[in-house]
Amino acid sequence: MAILKLKPACKDYLWGGHRLVEEYNVDYDGPVCAEAWEVSCHPDGPSVIENGPYAGLTLQEYIDRNGREVLGTHCRRFRDFPILTKFIDARDNLSIQVHPGNGFALQHEGQYGKTEMWYILDAEPGAFLYYGFRQEISREEFARRIRENTLLEVLNAVPVQKGDALFIESGTLHAIGKGILIAEIQQNSNVTYRVYDYGRVGKDGRKRDLHIEKALAVTNRVPIVRRGSGYPHVADCDYFTVDKLYLDGNLTYRMQGTVYDTSFLSILILDGEGTISNKGEKVTYRKGDSLFLPAGCGDWQIEGCCDALLTTIREKASPIRAGVTIGSSEVRIGLVGDRNELIAHKRYPLDRKKAPLETIGEAAQNTLDLLAENEVPLDQCIGVGVGVPGTIDRREGRVIYSNNLRWEDVPLASEFGKVIPCPVRIANDADCAALGEAAAGAGKDVSDVVMFTLGNGVGGGIILKGEIFEGGIMGGSELGHQVIRVNGRQCTCGRKGCLEAYVSLPALLRSGSQAAGRDVTAKEIFDGARKGDIAMQEVLEQYTLMLGQGIVNIVNMFRPQMIILGGLLSEYAGELSGPIMEMISEDAFGGNQGKLPELKTAVLGSDAGLIGAANL
Repeated sequence: MAILKLKPACKDYLWGGHRLVEEYNVDYDGPVCAEAWEVSCHPDGPSVIENGPYAGLTLQEYIDRNGREVLGTHCRRFRDFPILTKFIDARDNLSIQVHPGNGFALQHEGQYGKTEMWYILDAEPGAFLYYGFRQEISREEFARRIRENTLLEVLNAVPVQKGDALFIESGTLHAIGKGILIAEIQQNSNVTYRVYDYGRVGKDGRKRDLHIEKALAVTNRVPIVRRGSGYPHVADCDYFTVDKLYLDGNLTYRMQGTVYDTSFLSILILDGEGTISNKGEKVTYRKGDSLFLPAGCGDWQIEGCCDALLTTIREKASPIRAGVTIGSSEVRIGLVGDRNELIAHKRYPLDRKKAPLETIGEAAQNTLDLLAENEVPLDQCIGVGVGVPGTIDRREGRVIYSNNLRWEDVPLASEFGKVIPCPVRIANDADCAALGEAAAGAGKDVSDVVMFTLGNGVGGGIILKGEIFEGGIMGGSELGHQVIRVNGRQCTCGRKGCLEAYVSLPALLRSGSQAAGRDVTAKEIFDGARKGDIAMQEVLEQYTLMLGQGIVNIVNMFRPQMIILGGLLSEYAGELSGPIMEMISEDAFGGNQGKLPELKTAVLGSDAGLIGAANL
């Protein structure tokens, strides 16, 4: 079932009429139907599916049941369903109002701001609406005119007729005038700041609330340059793209299209009747209907005679992503551009005395601060990725256990999202480093990469087809805990013979110190081997043998296009790579008869984790 027909939630605001019921087939038995929320996942008025196996579910319940994939990849950047589509019947004037932008609304109201577009379905002779100011006014004059009830004198009154379209950005003072019927596509928000209401009273007999101070804070007091009816779209912004469809029933009776996996398709029928088909399914439509086709449902066809608005979500222009790594000693935060360039970053020491939720809140606030310091609007940030050491449940956004941080069962993603209202994804920090190198570092030209991080432990990550490989259960890969010698050295994990017990930095230093009869550094081991110190050469020969064995195991299992060596010991990768490639050539299944992976050194250093986290 791909074509969903939606039943709207109806609103009986005092300024409304009854034309939506009489002319647009809205099923509502009240005397006033001011608005019909045709496509809505907003809790104040969700739309309900009318047809097929999902009949009776709200649109949000359908999404929850089938996964956010039905919205499309372009919607990943939104925390909630992105749009709200309405029919509006203004029998009387609406209040003079303004909607805040995302930053202000999320901070003060806990939901997104509102940018919207209006398409005029009908207008009585002489009908007009208010759209911004006629000339620029000061904040003081704005406040004074509200107090003195003279605000209408400086507003821009725009005459409208059927077929007109206006784009109303957040911060634009506006109002629909009486005698106008409108189709509205907007951000999924119900935040409105009312500044003037003609002295009317509500159902309770009292004047409706005004929101003067908030309106003063968010209103753009400069005249607006009108947008609308542009080519090739009726409206186009980061939140929605709206196109017009017209079939006259004769010369143009049929149109075909494709719903790709990038965005759902919303079809709002303004007039006419006919059928819509997809994958052998056919659904009838008539004036006032609203249909939803999920992302990836493929080819569709509409037939008949109709006017309609088609709404999709496009890719965001110039998006910014934030990457965060929470380590055992410090927190790093970076802003990453659409070409995976690190635009800005900050770091600060981790206070181990703070509780996990306090640490997460502090990191989230510092992420907001970094955006503000670099003048990046909140709605330009399409998501936050966080890398943390330990066992991670990525689907639930929880840290199951982190030995480094002493965290257990911490809801990192949800707590982070309480402060910064963007989609938040989390992963193991080693997986993030591997993803960073694969996306923007040594592995950027291939899709299948395995990275070994050689430091105080042995970690890394497996990237297949550009995504972190986790297997069928949570936890991800543990490259350092493959056994390469049965009943071998004791590993910190409790097992014996793990790769980490032989090729971590402490393991190398322990072997070198035993051979030298004193404590040595990694530099001394490699320098000694270069100068002919037989004991150090034997230490490195054994080290390379163990590391090479672990790499060959992974090559045989995953057949990556590239192996990357990173971590504290990566500065010596040039001396290790020759012998390791010989082992891969000799011991990997198929050897030189097959295609061997490249062996490269990580190039991003500590930035890999930030860039990888941002790519989650």
